[in-house]
Amino acid sequence: MLSETIAVARDAQRGDLVGRLETLAGRVRDPRRRIVVAGLGNQGKSQFVNALLNLEICPVGDDTTTTVTALLSHGAQARAELVLAGNEGGETTRVPVPVEEIGAGTARAPQAQGRPVLRVEIEMPNRLLADGIVVADTPGLGTHGSGGGAAVLAQAPAADAVLVLTDASTEITDPEMDFLRQVRELCPAVALLLTKIDLYPHWRQVFEANERHLRTAGLEVAMLPVSSVLRTHALRLQDEQLGRESGFGPVFQFLRDQVVARDQSAMRRTVALDIGSAAEHLALALGSELVALRDPERGAAAIRELHSAKSAAEQLQRRTAAWQQTLADGITDLAGDIDHDLRNRLRNIARTAEDWIDDHDPGRHWDSMDEWLTTTVGTAVGDNLLWTSTRTVRLAEKVATHFTELGTVDLPDVRENLEDNASRAGSCTLADLEPDLGFTHKVLVGVKGSYGGVVMVGLVGTLAGMALINPLSLGAGAILGGKAFRDDKQARLAKRRNDAKIAVRRYLDDVAFHTAKETKDRLHRIHRLLRDHFTAIADRTLRSLDESLRAAQQAATVESTRRTERCAELERRLRVVAELRRQADAILTPPKPQRELNG
Repeated sequence: MLSETIAVARDAQRGDLVGRLETLAGRVRDPRRRIVVAGLGNQGKSQFVNALLNLEICPVGDDTTTTVTALLSHGAQARAELVLAGNEGGETTRVPVPVEEIGAGTARAPQAQGRPVLRVEIEMPNRLLADGIVVADTPGLGTHGSGGGAAVLAQAPAADAVLVLTDASTEITDPEMDFLRQVRELCPAVALLLTKIDLYPHWRQVFEANERHLRTAGLEVAMLPVSSVLRTHALRLQDEQLGRESGFGPVFQFLRDQVVARDQSAMRRTVALDIGSAAEHLALALGSELVALRDPERGAAAIRELHSAKSAAEQLQRRTAAWQQTLADGITDLAGDIDHDLRNRLRNIARTAEDWIDDHDPGRHWDSMDEWLTTTVGTAVGDNLLWTSTRTVRLAEKVATHFTELGTVDLPDVRENLEDNASRAGSCTLADLEPDLGFTHKVLVGVKGSYGGVVMVGLVGTLAGMALINPLSLGAGAILGGKAFRDDKQARLAKRRNDAKIAVRRYLDDVAFHTAKETKDRLHRIHRLLRDHFTAIADRTLRSLDESLRAAQQAATVESTRRTERCAELERRLRVVAELRRQADAILTPPKPQRELNG
């Protein structure tokens, strides 16, 4: 259908329609589906990806092994490239790297020459990848340098499915629930995978508890228990029973039902809408010329109608400043609101952190503070990203109201432009506190404080004939030494608390700085996308009316000997266009359910 429509548009010399349809045809020929694998650290993500693809490509270990996102796709030969961030918002660069060197140290690979590594793209000959699957193995949420949940959430709008992994050792945690809630709003196909069921005999109790948590939170998410180890053994031993016990069968069924089928349905709808729109534009010019050829009087009336329609279209184009002003104002307001929302969330986190620091010794619990702060900030940035998504969709709908004269106007998918490949918020780290002083220093502080008491009281005792060191001077030394020790302890605690507050503020300032820059870049991309999209709609409509008016006017001057031949040609083209429109309508119209006949 697309090929036929492109051929008709090319015959009509409508290059604008040809370009739009050829872009869509490219998407149909290359239906890649991106699967994002996410979760907290040490949940078995990389091992799951290896078992899913039957490859040993992603590093697996007890410690943090995935430090940058690994994007796996099909290729005739195994190769890998590091995608490096540009300087001051410049273009990214790609550097080849040996596949065998992909591991925990990818973020510090010597090929990067100290530049931030955004992701590593790996191509491997693989049957599943050859079917059009692209798998993204993401760093653990909340780990240093991962960018938190916001970095993964930025990939969710462009993903066909997001698989969130949590192991069967404990019930799902609050950060995982927050991440599930966020990603569910950005991607329609989300599943929660309970991993490592081969290690924990009580995994069924955890599974049931997680189901209760999801129901309580109102999250409709499929939950599937899996074992990557059993899957690997099943593939190696060709054991069908072991393969069923691994739980990967329901995972593939989920991908078939929720990704492949939904993607095919969405693609069919997109194709039908674009073909229907192109058919309307083509039929307008062909029909106008045919009417003018068959009936000059009706042709004159059609020309008058076309002049009126063209005037309306030209008026709409002259009013371009109106919708562009709406778009520009909306983007400006959105940038201010989003920045205020982010800073408000970070200020609330700062207050909570400072209250906790005032009540505790940060030196003893600094690792817990680091973990809590990273997770909480990731959730806050993720919620800010969700709000950006919602507001940009509303802005696109608001701008579309300026085009009501043209009928139904399709909206671009602005959510796909939320992805930011140059995110540097994940590079922000919480500074370490100065370690507490050792036992020797504490003893020296006590001795230093007691020295003054011993000497002072001892000198007074000598006036009474007592020795310099006597029980009274020793007691005074012990009292003053203890006081000096307590004062030094309080001073060091106050210094640690002050240093901790400074570290928290500096960390939040760094996050706000980088996130604000990334948000502005996203909004600039969305601004350009909406501007180009609606400008193209106005230009296509005006060009169609221009072509129709020109064809109708030329038809009036066609010689009578050519009228019959030209009418036959136009009728043939119109039949092709009408058939394409009928097929497009058939795709958009759902089939009616068949009623059972009684008797």
